[in-house]
Amino acid sequence: MGGKISTAGKRIIAAFDFDGTITNSDSLWSFIKYNVRYSKILTGAVLFAQTMLLFKLRLISNQVAKEKLMKIFFAGVDYNHFLKICDNFSDKIDLIVRQKALNKIKWHIAEGHEVVIISASPQLWILPWAISNGIETVIATRLEIIDNTITGRFMGKNCHGKEKIARFIEIYPNREDYILYAYGDSSGDRPLLGFADLAFYKKF
Repeated sequence: MGGKISTAGKRIIAAFDFDGTITNSDSLWSFIKYNVRYSKILTGAVLFAQTMLLFKLRLISNQVAKEKLMKIFFAGVDYNHFLKICDNFSDKIDLIVRQKALNKIKWHIAEGHEVVIISASPQLWILPWAISNGIETVIATRLEIIDNTITGRFMGKNCHGKEKIARFIEIYPNREDYILYAYGDSSGDRPLLGFADLAFYKKF
């Protein structure tokens, strides 16, 4: 947005998309490759091919496609074991992080701003990395857990597009009380970028 924005008496929040913004690739596929045997990945890719085609043709939603992928690779996994592999994955995330994004995160933290990650990827594997980098709030897709087991389904909507704004407002409802920076790289981030006072698309 143009013009000078007054920050007097207002908190400043910086919201970063994760995949493609903080990272240079999709963390979902990185997570799968890190945790799943190669033979199962090949089998899963075959099972997912039809779903991917339907998604590309816009016959199914992003959420339906992602839930199918999660079911193929992680349905039935013990929740505590899943948490452990999410925690271990944090070091692998470091390998795909954009240095410019990390520098901007560190700048916001040094300025006393509240940094938030808001992502369509599951919260469980973003949160350990976020905490290790001084970020306490991660707004992301929530996985359904039943009987201490990953089902492969989502709890609520995929945190994508307009859902990012809805989820953000749940935590930060009083829009007039804060200045919002937003960083993103895809069409799924544009609603949040439009909601922000200062929007950065594919730049920092």
